[in-house]
Amino acid sequence: MSRALAWHKERHRPTGFDFAIADSVDYLDGAAWDGLTAGASVFLKRPFLRNLEKHAPDNVRPRAALIFKGRKPVAAVAMQSVGINASHLVRAGEKIPAALRKIEARVIVCGNLLSWGQHAVAFAPGVDQSEVWPGVAEALYRVRRAEHLSGNADFVMIKDLRADDGAAGALERFSYGPVETDPNMVVELPASWRSFDDYLASLHSKYRKNALRVGKDLAAAGCRLEPLTDLTRDAARLHELYLQVHDAAAVKPVTIAPGYLAGLAETFGTDFRCTVARRGSEILGFVTTLKDGDEAVGYYIGFDRSKKEEMPLYFALLQATIADAIALGCRRLSLGRTALEPKAKLGALPVRTRIWLRHSAAPLNLIVGGLLGSVPHGEAPDRNPFKGPEA
Repeated sequence: MSRALAWHKERHRPTGFDFAIADSVDYLDGAAWDGLTAGASVFLKRPFLRNLEKHAPDNVRPRAALIFKGRKPVAAVAMQSVGINASHLVRAGEKIPAALRKIEARVIVCGNLLSWGQHAVAFAPGVDQSEVWPGVAEALYRVRRAEHLSGNADFVMIKDLRADDGAAGALERFSYGPVETDPNMVVELPASWRSFDDYLASLHSKYRKNALRVGKDLAAAGCRLEPLTDLTRDAARLHELYLQVHDAAAVKPVTIAPGYLAGLAETFGTDFRCTVARRGSEILGFVTTLKDGDEAVGYYIGFDRSKKEEMPLYFALLQATIADAIALGCRRLSLGRTALEPKAKLGALPVRTRIWLRHSAAPLNLIVGGLLGSVPHGEAPDRNPFKGPEA
């Protein structure tokens, strides 16, 4: 029997797992979910998922699943059913090309389109993850089939997996194909750094001078950086600034709701930071940082793009995430996939991840895989702003 035929038969027989699938994480066994996600990312835990459900983007329907082997829970799976149309594939205000106007698709996402990293699956301690991934594939199949009854679930996407996560063999058997993405940019934060001044002291003189100039230029423009604790009061302004950055993106499958960031602040308290650039009483920019164990996530950012020639808002806010990450006691800062050059100048190094994609029509997977496998992705520039250990 050929490998392709064997995989075809495997895809069409039950995996031996049992499932509880729900429209809300709170419809599932909370103790089971919390036990499975105890050591996982904060993005997989119930407080985050509740806020996401409460403030979900208009085109997103959250889903959650528990996978069982017998009566033992072996995996928790966070998913999203996402509607995509032509407006998500062009910059705001641009004319939609005729070729895109009829695009209407629904994607089942295993993971979270409002974050980056492996926020898809949490496994029980001690299980062989490669043996459970077929159960994840079956859970996604069940969600896709349910969506198909009420609409059209075209694609299933699993994001953002590392090459060493044990998923590859199982996902290939279920007709998923890997697509490399732009790298996540990560700054390592030594324990010896207790403040932003310690970070500055670690830089080569050229980079330190440039970093200091950002602060001086911001001050010369009459702007100051300060923490914002009441995000509810300024939610409308923060969302307006977020949209100025978000709308400039060529591809934007989801748009956060106005109350999303304030909900995060309320949910996570001192583990969430919002730093704003303010001139007088006016907020001209903001950046958020969320503590995720030993890692800080430089999360959403927004700024007045009309001021970018007047002052270095973006660079000042990017630097603020380092100060906030150090204050949160984190050992790494994850900055995401955009703006690779300025993040490399901060000292961020690329961490490669990939998504796995499957079309609902099996024969199309060869075509889709071939097309997406050749999609270009960004390469982080080679920068080393830090002094050597001998300095």
